[in-house]
Amino acid sequence: MKEQEVKQVYKTLNICHDGFGEVQISNEVVASIAGLAALEVKGVQSTIGSITKEIAGKFGIRNFGKGVKAVIEGDEVTVDMNLNMNYGYNILKTCKQVQEKVKQAVESMTGLSVGNVNIHIAGVAIDKE
Repeated sequence: MKEQEVKQVYKTLNICHDGFGEVQISNEVVASIAGLAALEVKGVQSTIGSITKEIAGKFGIRNFGKGVKAVIEGDEVTVDMNLNMNYGYNILKTCKQVQEKVKQAVESMTGLSVGNVNIHIAGVAIDKE
């Protein structure tokens, strides 16, 4: 079977062109920013990725964008993420906090505008102390 090549999509940011060159950012970088921001919200246990990404994680390959897809169109970003929630937290309130946190993080770090943050709850986890 031929291994499928993953093509990164880059967006050239329209910032001050002062002769030093251009700045490009990939969808994967935006997804990583969104994933890290989501994990900062109390009640979010983890992001859930594809089986390939889960297996890679078992071998120590860190990918903070797993389970997160970011698409840059023009100067606007749409984020889709799959989350595991901790048991006992209000899902709607927690997701609203995640949406706000992701929007703030992506916009402040990239200068892009976030149009949508779509959250899919993949599971509920019980904290073991």
